[in-house]
Amino acid sequence: MLRVSRRFTVDRSPAEVYDFLVDFTNTERWDPGTIRTTRIDDGPLEVGARFHNVSEFRGRQTELDYELSHTEAGRHLVFTGRNKTVTSTDDLTFTPDGSSTSITYAATFDFHGVAALVAPFLRSSLERLADRTVAQMTGVLNSLPAGGGTP
Repeated sequence: MLRVSRRFTVDRSPAEVYDFLVDFTNTERWDPGTIRTTRIDDGPLEVGARFHNVSEFRGRQTELDYELSHTEAGRHLVFTGRNKTVTSTDDLTFTPDGSSTSITYAATFDFHGVAALVAPFLRSSLERLADRTVAQMTGVLNSLPAGGGTP
């Protein structure tokens, strides 16, 4: 299992950050590896909401089906994605920091089968991707109009 984690601050309230990130289709905007994310069910954005994600990592496309597996409104989100080679968990925690929000973002990758053999060699690529994700997520969140919504 590999885990990368970052802590950073954005100039939006925890509620605004949560409201934007709870919609996992927004990964198209904040995750530099995401090509496309589509909602594959209907209803409110709550535990059990499902998404299909197509991403590129190290020049290869991969597809995962994600589920919103945990939520605490305005404070915490966990998305769990699966395919035959990996279970990926995006864990986001939001803490007020004055008029800003401190975000702790942790991505965990549990590789299965033969893929587990190459996992140790992916750490540096995943660390670089985490740095790029923080930069892109920070830019997108800071560009949200006051009160949330999309720029």
